[in-house]
Amino acid sequence: MPCLEEIYDVVVVGAGHAGCEAALACARLSLETIMFTVSIDSIALMPCNPNIGGSSKGHLVRELDALGGEMGKNIDKTFIQSKMLNESKGPAVHSLRAQADKQDYTREMRRTLENTDHLTIRQAEVSEIIVEDGKIRGVKTFSGAVYRSKAVVLATGTYLNARCIYGDVSNATGPNGLQAANHLTDSLKANGVEMFRFKTGTPARVDKRSIDFSKMEEQFGDRRVVPFSFSTDPDTVQKDQVSCWLTYTNERTHDIIRANLDRSPLFSGAIEGTGPRYCPSIEDKVVKFPDKERHQVFIEPEGLYTNEMYLGGMSSSLPEDVQYAMYRTVAGLEQVKIVRNAYAIEYDCINSRQLKPTLEFKAIEGLFSGGQFNGSSGYEEAAVQGFMAGVNAAMKVMGREAFVLDRSQAYIGVLIDDLVTKENHEPYRMMTSRAEYRLLLRQDNADLRLRKIGHQMGLVSDKELERTLKKERDIEAEVERLEHTNIGANGKVQEFLESHGSTPLKTGATLAELVRRPELDYEMLAELDDRRPELSSDTAEQVNINIKYQGYIRRQEQQVAQFKKLESKRLNEDFDYSAVKSLRREAVQKLNLYKPVSIGQASRISGVSPADISVLLVYLEQMRHGGGREGKD
Repeated sequence: MPCLEEIYDVVVVGAGHAGCEAALACARLSLETIMFTVSIDSIALMPCNPNIGGSSKGHLVRELDALGGEMGKNIDKTFIQSKMLNESKGPAVHSLRAQADKQDYTREMRRTLENTDHLTIRQAEVSEIIVEDGKIRGVKTFSGAVYRSKAVVLATGTYLNARCIYGDVSNATGPNGLQAANHLTDSLKANGVEMFRFKTGTPARVDKRSIDFSKMEEQFGDRRVVPFSFSTDPDTVQKDQVSCWLTYTNERTHDIIRANLDRSPLFSGAIEGTGPRYCPSIEDKVVKFPDKERHQVFIEPEGLYTNEMYLGGMSSSLPEDVQYAMYRTVAGLEQVKIVRNAYAIEYDCINSRQLKPTLEFKAIEGLFSGGQFNGSSGYEEAAVQGFMAGVNAAMKVMGREAFVLDRSQAYIGVLIDDLVTKENHEPYRMMTSRAEYRLLLRQDNADLRLRKIGHQMGLVSDKELERTLKKERDIEAEVERLEHTNIGANGKVQEFLESHGSTPLKTGATLAELVRRPELDYEMLAELDDRRPELSSDTAEQVNINIKYQGYIRRQEQQVAQFKKLESKRLNEDFDYSAVKSLRREAVQKLNLYKPVSIGQASRISGVSPADISVLLVYLEQMRHGGGREGKD
């Protein structure tokens, strides 16, 4: 019986945050791309928290934008509150976070996708991958239709064999009650793909009218909003913002949870999957932190045109009667009415060590993978992986060099390196502490770090690149001017310093020397600086950071230079490490398992010691001078 058969350059399976970025990247590079979703209504769905960004996640979104991704632009169009987090700390950990109108976010992304040339959207369940001679040849849908392609990107999120659970209730559905994808796992396993079972969870959504906000602390957005996208004019995002609210659990809440742990599928064994350590359920928090008297609960609106409110910090899989009982012990929620129950969701994902740093499967050429399917958590982590997988699928099809960011270039590089190099037995979450070079990888300079790369790939326009190059020139010129502009110890200067609690000058000083004083900054010195040029706020910020943290930045740049030396020592991916007789057995096993692409990556594999790396370096040197050759330039 004949079935539909079509041909595309790239097939993308999934239309969440990873799938959207993958599909857009491929289509914008003029490749004929088809994106599959089990439901059109799940395009760019935000099934959990109603926000984009946050600590370290904001870095990822700004890096994605600098490279030519869409998430930053989309949240700038659809946010309802925006806030720069950690402003009391150093610039390395400043992170932008914006509350989204969920429906607007989905609608706006769908509009972008539907109006992108070379991109086809198809509602259908992909049930099989087609592999011939170790190479991907396309996919087959549940209806039997065949879609031939040169590359496939898997971005199935939390939909594969998904199961939503609370109490004794277990539904074989994806998030928000949408259809699960129940057939692809078998095909992946049949092709040798190793699968994990992970879980995540979400709190209840409640009716705004049943909340007493007078018992809560109001949380406001920033007075001056900083956009996520470097392409967004800051003046266009200054608008009235909605409030969020903060309240707390208490001992009564915790007593109810403890009394019902036997009814929690998390503790009864009904849930098999491993959950995220850094985004635990309220049951986990109460059990793991028994001495903590209260936990924060953030009340966040789901949008401008709905009364649904999200109870951030109170994810749960407890039965609905227990959910009602515990939520109603929280100040301001005494009369709360639940619109949607909290639930846990279990799903199939892969062991990400099967992937190359390009996010291509080692064993199946042309098959790429991104997002929560790789064993990560979060919209932002998903989006950047989808983008990188999509770009590398495109590079593969076009016969161009693969694109990899290393740990010194971007948080994206840290995220992917951690996924493909380290053993991950729980959903991976990005954190600033994971980035060794975080003073260099700030969210404020993502355009200066990555715009040129995005332009080289063909995803950043000439106009956007020129804007970044001008900013770069302006920063360099202004730093140079400040380093060579001297001011005397006159009365005006001394009065200024005294008014800001700064030590008076005994002799003259440069403006840069004053900027470096902890109590002063570039903006403050404007009244002493008659020749100051007109600079944009983000350019002025870079000038201040570059001068104030100059010593620390130089030190990290030296560390990066050492890191690059190890990364530049390439390894053949088919090398048998048992040939290196002096390596420990565990190191041989791990190196043969992971097949690192460089000495740098090898050094980060769990079970490979510094002594093993020294042995490997000596062996490589002997091979080069002895006629054999293991490393490749």
